[in-house]
Amino acid sequence: MRYLFHCWFMCLLFCNLSSLPFLCMFLSGLSDLVIVIQSQRNSFHARRGGQRKVEILQQAAELGQGDPVVLLLHELLEYERDWMIIPLLPNLSATYGQSASWFFFIEEETIITLPNLLKVLHRYEVQEEWFLGKRLHDNEASIIHHYAFSEDPSSFSYPDPAAGWALSIPLLQRCIKHKHLKSDFTIDLKHELALYIWEEGNGPKLTAVPEFCTDTSDKCATTFTTYLPNCGNPVSRKEVFVAVKTCHRFHSERVPVVKATWEKDAGFLEYYSDVTDASIPTINLGVPNTERGHCGKTFAILRRYLSKDVPEADWLLIVDDDTLISLPRLRRLLRCYDPKEAVSLGERYGYSLLLNGYSYTTGGGGMVLSRAAVSRLVSSGCRCYSDDAPDDMVLGRCFTSLGVPITHSPLFHQARPCDYSETLEQAVSFHKHWNIDPVIVYKHWLQDTQPTVEL
Repeated sequence: MRYLFHCWFMCLLFCNLSSLPFLCMFLSGLSDLVIVIQSQRNSFHARRGGQRKVEILQQAAELGQGDPVVLLLHELLEYERDWMIIPLLPNLSATYGQSASWFFFIEEETIITLPNLLKVLHRYEVQEEWFLGKRLHDNEASIIHHYAFSEDPSSFSYPDPAAGWALSIPLLQRCIKHKHLKSDFTIDLKHELALYIWEEGNGPKLTAVPEFCTDTSDKCATTFTTYLPNCGNPVSRKEVFVAVKTCHRFHSERVPVVKATWEKDAGFLEYYSDVTDASIPTINLGVPNTERGHCGKTFAILRRYLSKDVPEADWLLIVDDDTLISLPRLRRLLRCYDPKEAVSLGERYGYSLLLNGYSYTTGGGGMVLSRAAVSRLVSSGCRCYSDDAPDDMVLGRCFTSLGVPITHSPLFHQARPCDYSETLEQAVSFHKHWNIDPVIVYKHWLQDTQPTVEL
């Protein structure tokens, strides 16, 4: 006991006299920290999350001041809804609330510099409610944020998950006392988390932390490189079968945009319409056009993809006729995934997640399915309840019931570039032609200047 008291006294003395006073917090700071890596169940993402955990613990060991708790989100999931984090907060509080001062959330590819992170957190009184992150905001009212704060969109900020974001224990305990969401749909998790924490003015707004970075600097506590990892050579063009959903109404309006932009990058591509048009050409699958939802057409595409009528390919990409996409970047991304695994990849949305709902890959940004996923879905007997049911939601409900995870990539976008924060840099896809020139958008955001090596 006398020895421990002596060490404690010397620590205080050192911290008061040292020219680097932040080092003092190493003695207890790491053990006060819970790091949650927002990993996913897909094998590639689970592996990347595990690698990040090892790196963090190795860094902690080199500091020699104890270990933080490092959690992988996909290992915490009891239900599919838990990826939205809000349902997990009570469990996190009950398990770690007595021993931790901070919860810090990062992406699988976020790199932490622990000494800098502890220095940052040491600036904030842990007895207070803190919500810390790199500040993002809307420049104009956005459909993906339900047009929130339309009078002054920039007045509300939300964190960039790539840079990491932190909750103090008092704030986490506040959050678990209310369970109200403004919408049944989870569309942009970072914005909806910020709204939930803000609690219509009863909770804190985001405090901007310049050391939470998505670039590289000596002062950064976190850095981030890319959502488009390099897993080797892109998959072959012939390994991606592209299905474009269209209808007679848009043959002369939207299809020419596809042909003028990204069609040339496809190995196998077919247009599916309600009429046969040899000039495109289109294929009529015998499913009438519907004003909303295209479930009947999409399920017909799934069956055709598995048939002998088309070349066999590992991957199926289903897009709308007003989807803009970079197929070379998609092929590079797909190298990271195993087509023998049931994969549903794209921009993940959620429906009624707090009430045992389900996740789904939103259709406009592009739905990428492995052959294994399509085979499992079709053989399961899952059906549309009507031809005009929302195809992406029906697929999500089916995959949820089959235990197939919805794999999210921020590179896919259901809306236009202007609907996202100004920090948007990378993309595989965008959707919609409203009030934009789609060809210019494609050339600016999606067309690569360097040709992709063909295999």
